[in-house]
Amino acid sequence: MFTGIISDLGELRAIEGDTDKRLVIATSYATESIAIGASVACSGVCLTVVEKNGDWLAFDVSAETLACTTLGEWKVGDPVNLERPLTLGDELGGHMVLGHVDGVARVEASEPVGDSRRLSISAPEALAGFIAAKGSVALDGVSLTVNQVENTVFEVNIIPHTLAVTTLGGLAAGDRVNLEIDILARYVARQHEWAEAT
Repeated sequence: MFTGIISDLGELRAIEGDTDKRLVIATSYATESIAIGASVACSGVCLTVVEKNGDWLAFDVSAETLACTTLGEWKVGDPVNLERPLTLGDELGGHMVLGHVDGVARVEASEPVGDSRRLSISAPEALAGFIAAKGSVALDGVSLTVNQVENTVFEVNIIPHTLAVTTLGGLAAGDRVNLEIDILARYVARQHEWAEAT
């Protein structure tokens, strides 16, 4: 479980393997405090630490995850949003994020609004109904509040701090991002579906 508050901006150092991949990500985390088998959200995707050294963590990624997220498009040198999981007593600063990406969304526009930036994002049609104005989404692991929604396109504002400490500051029209809908929206939709079926 995560909050969508990014705590380190890592860098993809190496990609190993053919069908399945091993990703090596440089980090400023104290890696001695991270156990092999621990979870880390990498641009919104919950991955398991399989190897580590003083300034890097390695993760094995299946072909399924590569196909269903943006991870299959990553290149050495790309920045990566990193977040360690919640522990009991941590502050829940964003919203409840699982690290289970629901789909890949597309940036339609990126426009300055004062010192902030407004992103217009096109969600996959199957996920658009789960996104509501003033609700929450995670884009590349970053917890954001939805400003408005029209059909499959929604808008979010990114404040200067978030632009500076995450990958969102580098996004432009045409870029693809990992999208996780709010867990509450999933359960409300499922409850409604179940009620109609029974």
